[in-house]
Amino acid sequence: MTEEELKAERKLILREYRALLKNAKREMDDADRLLIRKAFDLAAEAHSPMRRKSGESYIFHPLAVARIVSEEIGLGTTSIVCALLHDVVEDTEINLDDIESLFGTRVRIIVDGLTKLRGAQFGEDVSIQAENFRKMLLTLSDDIRVILIKLADRLHNMRTLESMRHDKQQKIASETLYLYAPLSHRLGLYNLKSEFEDLCLKYKEPELYHKIESSLEKSKAVRTRFINRFTVPIRKRLDELEFDYEVKIRSKSVYSIYNKMVNKNIPFEEVYDLFAIRIIIESDEKNEKSDCWQVYSIVTDNYQPNPDRLRDWISTPKGNGYESLHTTVMSPSGKWVEVQIRTRRMDDIAEMGYAAHWKYKESASENALDEWIRRIRETLENPDPNALDFIDDFKLNLFSDEIFVFTPKGDLRNLPSSATALDFAFEIHSDIGARCIGAKVNHRLAPLSHELKSGDQVEILTSKNQSPKEDWLRFVVTAKAKSNIRTYLKEDRKRIAEDGKEILERKLRNLKINLNDENLNKIVNFYRLPTSHELFFKAGLAQLDFSKLAALKKDSGQLKYRRPKRRNPDGLKRIVTNFNDKGANLVIGDSMEKFDYKLSNCCNPIPGDNVFGFITINDGIKIHRENCPNAIQMMSKYDYRIVKAKWTNQESIAFLAGLRISGIDQVGLVNELTKVISSEYNVNMRSISFDTDDGIFTGTVMVYVNDTTHLTELMRKLRNISGVSTVSRIKGDKQEPTFTQAN
Repeated sequence: MTEEELKAERKLILREYRALLKNAKREMDDADRLLIRKAFDLAAEAHSPMRRKSGESYIFHPLAVARIVSEEIGLGTTSIVCALLHDVVEDTEINLDDIESLFGTRVRIIVDGLTKLRGAQFGEDVSIQAENFRKMLLTLSDDIRVILIKLADRLHNMRTLESMRHDKQQKIASETLYLYAPLSHRLGLYNLKSEFEDLCLKYKEPELYHKIESSLEKSKAVRTRFINRFTVPIRKRLDELEFDYEVKIRSKSVYSIYNKMVNKNIPFEEVYDLFAIRIIIESDEKNEKSDCWQVYSIVTDNYQPNPDRLRDWISTPKGNGYESLHTTVMSPSGKWVEVQIRTRRMDDIAEMGYAAHWKYKESASENALDEWIRRIRETLENPDPNALDFIDDFKLNLFSDEIFVFTPKGDLRNLPSSATALDFAFEIHSDIGARCIGAKVNHRLAPLSHELKSGDQVEILTSKNQSPKEDWLRFVVTAKAKSNIRTYLKEDRKRIAEDGKEILERKLRNLKINLNDENLNKIVNFYRLPTSHELFFKAGLAQLDFSKLAALKKDSGQLKYRRPKRRNPDGLKRIVTNFNDKGANLVIGDSMEKFDYKLSNCCNPIPGDNVFGFITINDGIKIHRENCPNAIQMMSKYDYRIVKAKWTNQESIAFLAGLRISGIDQVGLVNELTKVISSEYNVNMRSISFDTDDGIFTGTVMVYVNDTTHLTELMRKLRNISGVSTVSRIKGDKQEPTFTQAN
């Protein structure tokens, strides 16, 4: 860079720093500003040689993270300092001792929680992503600000993701959608959650994202006019009763619209709840509930409510502290409209999540969040869980759907939806869960696996002779229950293995075979087991045929067994081509070479699809579409097994694709469809099935096509048939979202 460019960049950096101080949500004194300046100077100096992928100076990233922490989450000085320093230990020569000497123990703990694992040795089947996420969560026991700063860090990375390679974009977006969006939701950071999801969709499904965004923009003026007319009688009545209030419009996020289109199999035009009207009132905490219900009566006096759509999260707040009263009413034009009613305090907590609880110390919702953090801490007490199991279990507790269950004495406990009687037992106490033999649900006997519903009253039945079983893991859903069961099973397995070791030692003495490391490794190989621990465990369960050992050659107590070499040990056979010279091929990896591969059945990729390769343990490389239903989980948990893949020649080969067709049933329609597919467009069908219900038909057709262009043209032809309303490509067990022909 030239001297002029460096000067201009330094000015921009200082401007960002001043904006950080100016826009902070919390008030700061001179000591706060001095501490932030010290952190900024240290970070700027440490990161000075570094540049981001976009080419800008690296210090812009810590500054942006600090601004998100301060302005969008509402945290204070300590969090701003830690946000500025969050990459210093990981990327520069500065260590944690330096941080502690300059900024104190609290800042050291938080920065340590934000620093990724470095220099650690992991086995091939260990996900470093999962280990890093687990390490960050372990610091939750010390300070929740670690999580909040990490969310801010991830948000800025997502906002600047366009500068990354395409395959990196896919991996980062998948990880964000799998872990960070649900985590921000669970902490009550709804704005962050919505932006995470929208940005992920932008990179995972760019065409659909831009279509939905464009459709929202086109309908914006119509929505604004409708809302203004709808709120007139409500505003008038609120003014008469002298309420101090504010009316906001909350537009549905692009991702939530996409989800509704997929889950309900409807086009964009049929998503009725594109927005919600939010009424925020100023109210004393003692009058909050009565004031909200008074506003509810004003809304329902003017518009007819849908009784099935009333949601009372004021009487029973969500587990993340969310409080609000939701109703859906019918407008004069025949459209359903969602109305949300809450106080200013409730709105602050909904917007800023956990950070707002420091502003309202005595709120009931704070207790709910403390309860959730207590549960997470209990999960973290498990001494050595498998990181991937841990992430799966933890994620189960991030989902927003909850049920409320009562103890025999009437105490309220909230659990994830689908929780069972056994989950409830572990929620009461680990020992009660371990000794649980059944339950009484609403005074009736129920098995351990009985799925609970909101409002159930549950009494747990125990026996001192009961102990956790392997099959319990099949029906428990809470992280606490899963981790406790696994811990017990691991201890039980350890006891069996110790007994098995003694049995094996006696057997080897009888066979005059020395028990040393060399012989032990040979015996492990002979039985084709992964570890000596597994060998001892099998011996303890009497699952080994020791008579086979007697037939092995030995000399002076030493075994002479050698395991035969496996063919093709690397599991990947390099090839010249998969098909003929004109066929469709894939090139794989950074070097874009050709390897053997299989097309996955879960998403049926065809040439023209954006795809990636996944290295399986026993099945070589499997090719998946980037929007495969399993892609998010694979990229989130097994980043190290993902390889780039790209189609080359795209001619002469037929690939299987599925279409779902719906419309109005009429005579000759199926014949018309098959005629277009087979005759006019010369496409072979593998299967076809149609079902009719009261004049509406739905059908599934499996066809062989050359590539995505071929498939798109076929879908266009089918849509033009009279009576057909939607034609969508099947993606796993779901179909892709559709737009009507008008768009």
